[in-house]
Amino acid sequence: MKPPVWLEQAVADVPDFPKPGIRFKDMSALWRSAADTSRCSVALAAGLEDVDVVVGIEARGFLAGLLTAQRLGVGFIAARKPGKLPGPIDRIEYDLEYGTDCLEIQSGSFAPGDRVVIVDDVIATGGTAAAAAELVSRTGATVVEIRAILELSALGARQRLAPHVVRSLWEIAD
Repeated sequence: MKPPVWLEQAVADVPDFPKPGIRFKDMSALWRSAADTSRCSVALAAGLEDVDVVVGIEARGFLAGLLTAQRLGVGFIAARKPGKLPGPIDRIEYDLEYGTDCLEIQSGSFAPGDRVVIVDDVIATGGTAAAAAELVSRTGATVVEIRAILELSALGARQRLAPHVVRSLWEIAD
């Protein structure tokens, strides 16, 4: 899928970061541009209706998620790494290709039946997004869609995230 020109120009590949063999997608130029940030928020929110809240996944997903929530005129909830939130928390541990990780949200963040969109910057294998969706579902809320700026489609996240609808602004096949 051909990305919008503004997005393609705003994302840079950084080889071997944060470790050898990883090609990091640096979005710093996207966030530095008010025009590109606005385009991104419009694109992420496009077509969403009847949404009650947006969940952003730590850390760059906070930026994309908050922009989406603001554009939709709904609330924002942070899905955080362990130990970052006060008070009672709901937690899920999940497997990564190189170990395990954990996401937490504050207990009581959702009302039963809330319609939720999960937003992240990049969907790679889908493990973190799947964990976020499970965590939201456990609260009685409903995951409407999972959205991301970039999707590394060769890693098969859509299959892992089924039956959830996944939309990204740019599907990168390699």
